[in-house]
Amino acid sequence: MLTEAASMYRIALILHLLLMASPAWSGAWLREKDAAFTAASLTAFRLPEDGYDYKTSLYAEWGYSQNLTVGFDFEQNQDLYGHALIFARVPVADLGQWGRFAAEFGAGAYHKHERAWAQYKVTLSYGKGFQSALGSGWIAIDAAIENRTHDNIYRKLDLTTGLSSDRLINPLIQIETAYRSGHSIYWKARPSVMIRTKDSSTTWVLGVERNDARKNTGIKLALWNEF
Repeated sequence: MLTEAASMYRIALILHLLLMASPAWSGAWLREKDAAFTAASLTAFRLPEDGYDYKTSLYAEWGYSQNLTVGFDFEQNQDLYGHALIFARVPVADLGQWGRFAAEFGAGAYHKHERAWAQYKVTLSYGKGFQSALGSGWIAIDAAIENRTHDNIYRKLDLTTGLSSDRLINPLIQIETAYRSGHSIYWKARPSVMIRTKDSSTTWVLGVERNDARKNTGIKLALWNEF
């Protein structure tokens, strides 16, 4: 197992800044050939007693070809539990102004403490750019089935929308839901702001997180880079 100090540097999230009005969020958009993207994040919650509960993640993807994007997705909640997946994304349909669809296939492992099990994930994503009075933006919807072989099948539905205008700060909101048989729906909501650097290849993301498992609000800091 990794030490707590090492896990603090594990980073993620899962967002992308693409060209034009398309987002930097994974899903329906693929990377250009040989283009790469990384996202590192830290989310911290203040505990009722002293100290913090935190999770870190690292996400990366690379355009292997025009029709294939590959990458990995790693997330760790202290040393308690986490996952590591490799994935491949392919286009399904391009509907022009009506949006686009893509499919993603992932495989890896999920762990709790020192025990680990296989994990598989299939995702169908829809994405569409739009114009608003505040500038260009995008919306992405991801529907996934995730099989943790030691546990159960999770059904997930996520929504991401934001603006991608050429200015210093743009808004972003993410809503994630998950359901497994015999349990209530689990949800997370993360309103954030994206802060672009002068060269536009690096973006800082600062936001808050609320979920149904906690009564307090977490703070999230992420760093996105395009290469």
